[in-house]
Amino acid sequence: MVSFSRFAQSVRTETAFDVLAAARRLKAQGKEVIELEIGDSPFPTSTSAIEAGIRAIRDDRCHYGPSAGLPEFRDAVARYMKREYRVDITAEQVVAGPGAKTFEQLFCEAFLDPGDRVLVFSPYFPTYPPNIARRGAVLETSTLEQSRDFRPNLDDVARFVASGPRARAVFLNSPHNPTGGLMTESDVRAIADLVRGQDIAVFSDEPYDRMVWHGEHHTILRQPGMFEQVVSAYTFSKSYSMSGWRLGFAVTSAPIAQLIAKLTNTCLSCVPPFTQLAGIAALEHDDAERDARMREFRDKVMRLVDALNRIEGVVCNRPGGTFYAFPNVRAVCERHRIRSHGLAMYLLEGADDRMGVACLGGECFGEAGQGFLRLSCAEPDDRLLRAVDFMADAFGRVDRIAAYLNANPKFRAA
Repeated sequence: MVSFSRFAQSVRTETAFDVLAAARRLKAQGKEVIELEIGDSPFPTSTSAIEAGIRAIRDDRCHYGPSAGLPEFRDAVARYMKREYRVDITAEQVVAGPGAKTFEQLFCEAFLDPGDRVLVFSPYFPTYPPNIARRGAVLETSTLEQSRDFRPNLDDVARFVASGPRARAVFLNSPHNPTGGLMTESDVRAIADLVRGQDIAVFSDEPYDRMVWHGEHHTILRQPGMFEQVVSAYTFSKSYSMSGWRLGFAVTSAPIAQLIAKLTNTCLSCVPPFTQLAGIAALEHDDAERDARMREFRDKVMRLVDALNRIEGVVCNRPGGTFYAFPNVRAVCERHRIRSHGLAMYLLEGADDRMGVACLGGECFGEAGQGFLRLSCAEPDDRLLRAVDFMADAFGRVDRIAAYLNANPKFRAA
């Protein structure tokens, strides 16, 4: 058999999809599983997008299109950015993509050479490391602290910027997955002031831009002089419940957009035109529907967080955004000498024979996440509260936890 590359052998998949597969397998075997592992919307795609997508397919808008995206899609995004964030751009500064995730890879291809260093805030979205590793670049982390509402440590950014010529990129993510942390305007301004004029590019990952529960979303694109150094990525998956449509966009300067379109051409060809036409309809007609759903999400998140905080040994911040709760369960883990992802898998597989809760251990998002769980609120409210009741009971089942660790020693804490 032909051997795989060292890079391919080193890649770890996004754990949410692994846990999703395990949850679905158990459900197929008859187990009741409350699924809080995957970051997908429980709502249907927004109304206008559905109708526009169906109409576009019937009109045979199913062939190749420009790699940068349809001109009318890029125009619609430019109007959206001006309407929502007072960011004044033209269509030439927009590139279409299949969601936001692909822009991580294209950003790294555009700016990183082997040996370059990248600052990432940890816990982090799990596809950041492999995309940085694809370029032979070096990931450096700055820890997000619960005591600071998981906001970036600006001193770490300053040290990184001053650390030498191989400091080449910073990854931002706000609202933040998995912690729910939200950068303030002063955070964004300070980071912009530190990197402005330096040979440092910024990837600003903003898929949860409309899921802000306290304050407002601040994009670094609004800071003076940032277009020449920033690629901001957005998606329709969360705001308009279009995860399966695979549609997103990046906003940057026109020259960087041209380069990303060229890189898109070499690996993806283009985003399907009918998907982009559905996206235009969502942007132009579905804001009221979107905002109503965002209010429902906010209520669900806060209800889940408040319930989690009633469990002994659990401390959970109210997130500034996203539809995740990120409870600190370190006391529970220490009591049972189990890693937090082991605790998550115990809730799914070992706590009860007839029922389980699917969630993720914080270390799935880097070692700084150890001692936390990530729970999505993409289930009906009554099932969210049942999940919390189940967790509270399961954390006290000493014999069941011990048996699970004996069968799965890899989850035992040192």
